[in-house]
Order: sequence, then structure tokens, then C-alpha cells
Amino acid sequence: MCSLSFEVFPPRYEQNLDNLNEILEILKTLSPAFISVTFGAGGSVNSTKTLEVASLIQDLYHIPSIVHLPCIHSSREKIQAILTECKARKLRNILALRGDLCGGVEKSADFHYASDLISFIKTEGEFEIYAACYPETHTESKDVLSDINHLKLKVQAGAKKFITQLFYDNEDFYRFKERIALAGIEAPVYAGIMPITSKRQVEKISSMCGAKIPPKFAKILDRYEHNQSALTQASIAYASEQIIDLIAAGVEGIHLYTMNKTEAAVKIYEGVKEVLRD
Repeated sequence: MCSLSFEVFPPRYEQNLDNLNEILEILKTLSPAFISVTFGAGGSVNSTKTLEVASLIQDLYHIPSIVHLPCIHSSREKIQAILTECKARKLRNILALRGDLCGGVEKSADFHYASDLISFIKTEGEFEIYAACYPETHTESKDVLSDINHLKLKVQAGAKKFITQLFYDNEDFYRFKERIALAGIEAPVYAGIMPITSKRQVEKISSMCGAKIPPKFAKILDRYEHNQSALTQASIAYASEQIIDLIAAGVEGIHLYTMNKTEAAVKIYEGVKEVLRD
């Protein structure tokens, strides 16, 4: 049986909390294994909002939550304070990330890689540590071998499960799984899937994270670029097809990047729910 989970981000303003509650009410009906909560693009949202939302998910909606925790611009003291608050709020699941580099912001003197953060979290108590992985390799990696070595360091430091960067070609995921198996990495890997809402959106995100746009998907973007309804429908169909293929291949879990929108999540769930339960 394959699990389904979601990613949400905290509202930037208090008045948007009602919107988030509406989103969570809907996502709850889709029986998620967990919901992860980001720090916002480039770590722009402070930890307080992230922890508040993660607590809300667990305390009000009774769904396990995962706290995204980037470290590249944080000191040891700041990370320790966040982990202490996580313990107080009974938030025990952490997605340990290096995080995006923000121009003009001083880099951490304590943490250079996600593996540094994972090692530190291990000293701070009983946390379930998730980490990120990249089917098409990280954009800053020298090569595939270097990328896999960084992944092994995360496992050795204490990461127990992985969530992938988004990808649009399942063959990249399958090749990645073969590589990590050869490297002796046996941790579960949840496949990150993002239904797109516009051609501009997918091109921007793909350029940032290095996810390539395969020809089949490019045709969809070109054909329906100026028809929002058709593009949404085609995107949902494409993501659903990806998910069904991944489940058939034995993937441990699907993690949907919702962008705080529920229409696609609901329709994808309705299309794949029987496959998920098989």
C-alpha cells in the first residue's frame, strides 16, 4: 500500500489563516499519511509560523506533520531553539535541509550541508529525520557520483526517509532508485509530484530546481498554454498517470506539492485512490 502526503506553506499574513484552515479541512478528507510545512521560498517565512501551522495540523486535524528546517543561514543556537520549541509542541518529524542560498544574507558558520544539520538534530533528542533527494541530481552537484555520496552522508548522519525534489519523468526516478540501491541506501523514498497551473510556473520552477521538462509534457504546455481550464485538466491527468506508474513500480509514497491549492489534489486523489489502496 502506497502512502499519500502533501506539502503546504504558512500564510504570510494572519488574515490568510482562514484560507489555510479551509485547505487543511479539504486535505484531511484525502487521508494523508502526513503534511509537511515549508519555511517559504528561500526561508523567507520565520520558524514561528511554520511551527504554528505544523502544530495546527497535528492538534486540530490529527494528521502527522513534518517541519521543514533549512540551515544554511542559521546558527547552532537558532536551530537549537527551534528544536526545543518543536519538542514543546510535540513536533517530532523534521525535514532537514540545507536550504536555498539568499543573496545578501550571511551564510551559517555552523552548517554547510544538510548532513551537518542532521548530525546536530541527532544530538538533540528523538526526532524522525527526513531529508531531500534529487532524482536528476542537485543543481550544485559536480556529478551523479558526488550527489549519491552526499546522500550517503545524510543516511550516515541519521536521515531515515527521503522526499524527492519534483520531477516530471518517472524514468529519472527509476534510474535514481537503481543508483541508490547500488550504493547500499535502503531508506524509503517518497516521490515528489507537482501538478502545474501555468507554463510560466513550470518553466520557472524547473529552472530553479533543475527538473527537466520531457517532450510529452512540453507538448501539453505548448498546446494548452492559453487555455487555463484545459491546462489544469491536462496537468492533473499527467500527474495522475505519473502516480499510477510509480505505484505500480512499488514506490513507498507520493508527496504532492500543493502550492496551497486543493483542486488538483482532490482530483488526483479521486483518480488514483483505488490504486493507492491496492
